[in-house]
Amino acid sequence: MLSYFLGALGLGGIGFGLFHWYLSRRTLRRLDDMLTAAIDGSFQEGVFDESAVSALETKMARFLNGSAISTRNLAEERAAIQALLSDLSHQTKTPIANILLYTSLLAEGELRPQQTEQAAMIQAQSEKLAFLIQTLVRASRLETGVFTMSPVRRPLCALLEEGTAQVGQLAAEKGLLLTVEPTKAAACFDPKWTAEALGNVVDNAIKYTPPGGSIRLSVREFELFCAVEVADDGPGIPEEEQGAVFHRFYRGKAVREQEGLGIGLYLTREILSRQGGYIKLRSKPGQGCRFSLYLPRE
Repeated sequence: MLSYFLGALGLGGIGFGLFHWYLSRRTLRRLDDMLTAAIDGSFQEGVFDESAVSALETKMARFLNGSAISTRNLAEERAAIQALLSDLSHQTKTPIANILLYTSLLAEGELRPQQTEQAAMIQAQSEKLAFLIQTLVRASRLETGVFTMSPVRRPLCALLEEGTAQVGQLAAEKGLLLTVEPTKAAACFDPKWTAEALGNVVDNAIKYTPPGGSIRLSVREFELFCAVEVADDGPGIPEEEQGAVFHRFYRGKAVREQEGLGIGLYLTREILSRQGGYIKLRSKPGQGCRFSLYLPRE
């Protein structure tokens, strides 16, 4: 009798253990299915019992449901921003082009000196407005992921040539010596966006370096990165302003009277960071600036 009771008790223990093993495996399987659905964006909250075994499952389901709703809301907001940017770019293009056209026609007529000056001011401000809208649209599309980077390993010599080709004449007209040191280094970068990033830095160097100064482009190689360096002998930037120059629309105290929007360096930093790179500045007042654009080698 005792042996029968002990045998039944042993079988009951085994059955109880198997039952809990089954419940645990089912809960783990459901958790795995929920996480898989959350990753591919198809998660929907179901109904779960409130037993002690499934308490974690229920909490996980509620958490993932909240995350799925947040993800959908974010996607909707991003789509709305993209539509707004497209409308802004499209709707302002024609009016600005017409302003520039009629201002040009007006300037070709017989005007008094004061009217000629006013027409030139209208054209300059219209061009500035067009550039501002285009830059803001590019920055917003970059931030919202509408534009993506396609970095590929390629030689840096072509990047240096492209970054200086469009501004070489401007530097010569200002009396600046623009030199590019030859290099055989290569790095991973998106050619179009990185050329724009480098162009922003070179453009700033030309803008703020006084006539007779010099600007030098070179490349330094490190184990993981290549640094494209733009050095000038302009007025330099005080230490307390060096972190802020990469903020959107920031203009330093010494250059606020000069033309500029204060968004070029911000765009440069965003472009580099989205390719796994970064930018550094070394400068002292009166000793020029050295911007280093770091690009990953692999």
